[in-house]
Amino acid sequence: MYQPLADLLRPQTLDEVYGQEHILGEGAILRRLVESGSVPNMIFYGPSGTGKTTVAQIIAKQTNRTLYQLNATTASTADIKNIVSQLDTFMAPNGVLLYLDEIQSFNKKQQQSLLEYIENGKITLIASTTENPYFYVFNAILSRSTVFEFKQISAGAALQAIKRAVAYLEKRTALQACPEDGALEYIAGACGGDLRKAMNAVEVLFSAGRPQGDQLALSLEDAKAVTQKSALRAD
Repeated sequence: MYQPLADLLRPQTLDEVYGQEHILGEGAILRRLVESGSVPNMIFYGPSGTGKTTVAQIIAKQTNRTLYQLNATTASTADIKNIVSQLDTFMAPNGVLLYLDEIQSFNKKQQQSLLEYIENGKITLIASTTENPYFYVFNAILSRSTVFEFKQISAGAALQAIKRAVAYLEKRTALQACPEDGALEYIAGACGGDLRKAMNAVEVLFSAGRPQGDQLALSLEDAKAVTQKSALRAD
C-alpha cells in the first residue's frame, strides 16, 4: 500500500516538529502543557501543512490518550455520539482526545453537541482551522478552549525538512542524491510554507530523476517543474 512521504516522515516527538518554536520550543507554553500531561481543550489555528494534525497526534501519544480524528467537512453529530459511546470502556481508559479538523465547517448545533463532553472532561478537544477562530468558532467552544496559532513554515525550516526527506530517500533507494545548486532551496521557498507540499515535491523529484550508476541528479529545472503550482498559489 502506497504511503506518501509526508506520512512516512511525520514527526513522532515535539523536537522533530519544524517551525513552531514560539509554542513548542524549550520552555514554550504548549510544550510545557504537554509535558505536564494536563492538556486543556485547544484550538489550533494556522495555514495547511504547518503541523497541526501532527502535534495533536504527538499530544495523544505523550499523554496516553485514545485519539479520534474527525474532519468537520464530512463528520456528523452521529460520529461524535459513536465516540461518546466508547467513553468509560477499556477502549478509552484515560478519556479520549478528539481531533476535529476544519471545525468551522460544523454549524452551531453540531459544535454545541460537543460542550457536554468537553465540560465534564471525558473528551479533550483539539480543534483545528485555517480560518480565524474568533470569527468562525462559536463562543461557547472558544470560551472553553485555549487558542494556539501555528505560523507559516519559514523557507529555512522547510529546507531542513527537505534535506531530511532527501536523506531518507537516499537510504530507501540506495542512491546518492546530487542536487543542482539551488534546487532544494527553490522547493523550500516555493512550497508557500506548506511542508506537505514540499515533501510531495521532493518525492516526485526523486521519482522523475534518472539514475547514473549509484547517483541521482536532481536538477533545478525539475525542481521548478514539480513546485510550479505551489509557487503560483503562494504568490
